[in-house]
Amino acid sequence: MPYTSFNQRTLLQPVRCQGVGLHSGAPVNLSLLPAPVNHGIVFVRTDTPRPVAIPALTEYVVDTSLATTLGKDGVKVSTVEHLMSALAGMGLDNVRVEVDGPEVPIMDGSAAPFSSLISEAGVREQEEPRRLLVIKKTVTVTDGDKEASLSPAKGFRISCTVDFKHPLITEQSFELEFSDRCFAREISRARTFCFRRDVEMLQKMGLARGGSLDNAIVVDEFSILNPDGLRFADEFVRHKILDAIGDISLFGRPVMGHLRAFKTGHALNQKLVKAVLADPSSYEIVPARKHLELPELRLPELGLEPMVA
Repeated sequence: MPYTSFNQRTLLQPVRCQGVGLHSGAPVNLSLLPAPVNHGIVFVRTDTPRPVAIPALTEYVVDTSLATTLGKDGVKVSTVEHLMSALAGMGLDNVRVEVDGPEVPIMDGSAAPFSSLISEAGVREQEEPRRLLVIKKTVTVTDGDKEASLSPAKGFRISCTVDFKHPLITEQSFELEFSDRCFAREISRARTFCFRRDVEMLQKMGLARGGSLDNAIVVDEFSILNPDGLRFADEFVRHKILDAIGDISLFGRPVMGHLRAFKTGHALNQKLVKAVLADPSSYEIVPARKHLELPELRLPELGLEPMVA
């Protein structure tokens, strides 16, 4: 039964999985652990001489060229966006993410395996209110013909358009009003995608060693190479929304605003987050229960009705 969550949420119990790193091809163990209130999402590299904790915040983003990479004290965790999208999509505020390598496992190239892990672990509501980042005025960033913006809205809404000038990936648009059920049904299963020529180039550079048709949609000049085809006719734009949810979650708190994304990627998404934070007049931090006094706000409904701490 969906309900409106005013309080912070964490996992009910630890949960673990294993996969491979997209670029290294090496096995990676991932653990999701409950965390106390106001902890946030924090990645911990457990394979270093001393465990290094890296908060999932935009100030710790060190690279956006091929994926969103967090780093601190010279230690990095890359390809965090799919896991971050699942954590945000399932309404989690406080989680310790332990990983024994430099990459989050790619799994099937979507957020669905991580969403399933969260469902398996269960959710626990904590006795501290969520704090929302409410957009107060429109902030826009551009890069050539690419554009991303956040505008005031009653809840969290996303409108996205992609166009790769390719016979199979012409202009696709998708819009949704965020809720965890909508995320699970419409977005979480959308896989990352790439062009065959780019895969071959990356592999010559020693990258994408873990990439395969099991964890990405691969497109050549005229066809989808995956034997089972697409999960959605517009899976490409849905995956861009998945990525954007993960990137925008690096605000470190739920966003109340309308995200418009036109041909964006990780770099422009982070540029938008930083632009909002650089202008204090563009947003306000509001305790979730205060939204009852603000009729212009509407919190998203969340499932997995939790036990209360």
